[in-house]
Amino acid sequence: MRPISRRLLQSPQGSFLSLCLVFLLAPMLARYGLGWSGGFGYLSDLAIGSLLVLVLHNRPVWIVLPVILIWCVFTIGNAELMTAVGRMPEVSDLKYLSDPQFVSHSTQGGGLSHPWLGLALALGTLLCLLTGWRRYATKRLSPVWYVLPTALLTLHVAGQYFKPSEADQWKQFNLAHKLLAEGFSTGQLAVETWLDDDSSEPPPDIAGLTRLDLSGPRLIEPGKARNVLIVTLEGIPGAYLAPNRAAIGSSYHEDLMPRLGQWATRGMNTPDYVLHGHQTIRGLYTMLCGDYDKLDSGTPKGVEMLNNHLRNQQCLPAQLRDQGFSTHFLQGAGLRFMAKDKIMPHIGFDKTLGRDWFKNKPYLEFPWGMDDKAYFEGALGYVKQLRKQKKPWMLTLLTVGTHQPYSAPDDYLARYPSAKQAAIGYLDDAIGNFLDGLEKQGVLKDTLVIVTSDESHGIDDVRLASAWGFNLVLAPEQTQLPALKRGVYGHLDLTASVLDYFGFSVPSNLSGRSLFRDYSTGREVISYTNGLLREHDGKGTLIECDFQQVCRRYASAGFIADQARFLGRFRGKQARLVSQRAELLDQSLSSGQIGQHYQFANRERIRLQETLGNDWTDNLIGAQYLELPKGTHTQVKLKIRAVRLDKQGATLQLKTKEFDRDVAALAPQLPALKAGKTLELSFGFDNLATRKAFSFHLLGQGRGAIEITDFSVVTEPLLQADLLDLEKVEESALAE
Repeated sequence: MRPISRRLLQSPQGSFLSLCLVFLLAPMLARYGLGWSGGFGYLSDLAIGSLLVLVLHNRPVWIVLPVILIWCVFTIGNAELMTAVGRMPEVSDLKYLSDPQFVSHSTQGGGLSHPWLGLALALGTLLCLLTGWRRYATKRLSPVWYVLPTALLTLHVAGQYFKPSEADQWKQFNLAHKLLAEGFSTGQLAVETWLDDDSSEPPPDIAGLTRLDLSGPRLIEPGKARNVLIVTLEGIPGAYLAPNRAAIGSSYHEDLMPRLGQWATRGMNTPDYVLHGHQTIRGLYTMLCGDYDKLDSGTPKGVEMLNNHLRNQQCLPAQLRDQGFSTHFLQGAGLRFMAKDKIMPHIGFDKTLGRDWFKNKPYLEFPWGMDDKAYFEGALGYVKQLRKQKKPWMLTLLTVGTHQPYSAPDDYLARYPSAKQAAIGYLDDAIGNFLDGLEKQGVLKDTLVIVTSDESHGIDDVRLASAWGFNLVLAPEQTQLPALKRGVYGHLDLTASVLDYFGFSVPSNLSGRSLFRDYSTGREVISYTNGLLREHDGKGTLIECDFQQVCRRYASAGFIADQARFLGRFRGKQARLVSQRAELLDQSLSSGQIGQHYQFANRERIRLQETLGNDWTDNLIGAQYLELPKGTHTQVKLKIRAVRLDKQGATLQLKTKEFDRDVAALAPQLPALKAGKTLELSFGFDNLATRKAFSFHLLGQGRGAIEITDFSVVTEPLLQADLLDLEKVEESALAE
């Protein structure tokens, strides 16, 4: 008698069980192991997995195997992208799912972040092969079986409609389910748009979102402070401060920043403080220039402003410089990433300094730059230097220690359950010591100090945590300011607030309210984080629109709240109006024009490393997160001069990425740069579809230094004839 295991492998039951392993058990175990547990998520896994099992059961291997391989790439790619950048793949990422580099941990250059998931899927695939070589002529499953996945999908849709979840997308959707839902919603929206053509209607009104409102009565007369210090903490959400949690009745109770929370009780703290987007450069732009950054993944406005020599003069550093202040920007990381080396001087900083300025020894080796303790010790010395000068000063600080990958000293790692929490605790002690040091130096007596964050790295299961920021004001006239500033405020308000504090005139094309005034009415605010577009009407209603272009209404007095009453959902024309308002805000600098010319070279001498480094921390050029519109051609010109290179010369590498994943075949391989020589080249590529979050990464290896004298990126519309020819070529290639 054959062994039972062998009989099982050669039976239809064995094939069925192996399919269940790949399509049901593996994704559900992955969801549990990755910490993505949620009722809707498991329901989505069961619905899609059971449907695929039923469709593929008893099919020939040449049908089953390709589906399994695609499923494996989807599953692994989703886990890898979530680990790397904290989001699920989009439809535009599908072309990368077949790229082997997509399933590698690109930010570290290593293998899979979750090898156990790959092994589980490989085992399931092997079992499917072993059990699927022979096609059995058994009776097909009854159509009645398809009631199961249909019922599960219906239950998921009904649950989302009647009891929508606040959880992140990956806790609610299997990737295949998300892509199917997104495709269905796009088609449905196209039909609705066709049936309800509103092209002849005027654009929606955005005056309430862009209004400069200084109508409220002052809390204080023009302030007594002489200087301005803005401290920006990397990625810290407002939930970490105990006074914020208490003010909104938050159910989140983990007290990771007790020292900063104690300082918050000594100043004016704003609990309902909105972050309008993700990414440091976007947060800094909104804070310092009084304008919404892109409410999507388009080119950051800070980069666009490099082509605008009028609007940059309204930014806070330029305004204070005109008032006689010396203006300074100091961050713990290098300046070239995301072009801060060019953007910060452009908006008015007299001095823009990064990692290379610090002479004090760091306590930790951190790939992004200075650890927070060493950073704030250096910053305290910088403040001491500024206090010796006669001119008033503005200093903006930006930390980096709470950016991925998180690191902290061993004693902190031993005290906290995760490296992320340890890094936050380390930052809390560092900022606490810094503020104590400012007080001892007497800085708080003559300086307006504002402590905030550039963005929020979010907190699992905390409502709106990705949009929840904080703003702590320490002013000489503290007794005249409330401990808790009521009302909805955000980064949009910071520039107007500082100018209003000093009694300076505020440029009329800025937006926002002043934190140093009281308002009796609400105001409109918009935000885009975690793939959700949220808009508050200032009258008690918050609207939240998701990736399916479905919007939900909530009764919420303010923007940030622990809970909100669900009022119903809508789509169609009303949903399009929300998106259209966001699109109009996105065009505040470009006026909708798609032709752009960016120059990222600054002619700075750059000392090379002896080995090729990390794509992110060692990038030599600041051309990141650009949007290259559909129907355009992008031309890149590069010129690099060798400076004191040894006779071995330098090895240079230029990579292109979209949504932080490598894009092959767009940039040429760079030849070796010889000592005393100059490398000069030009290349281009067409954009038949819009490329979003598109980045250039230039890496160098050698002994000596180089000077980048030209790195220009020019994007211009294709001629209609060229566009038609390219579309024909693409259609022909697809047909082949």
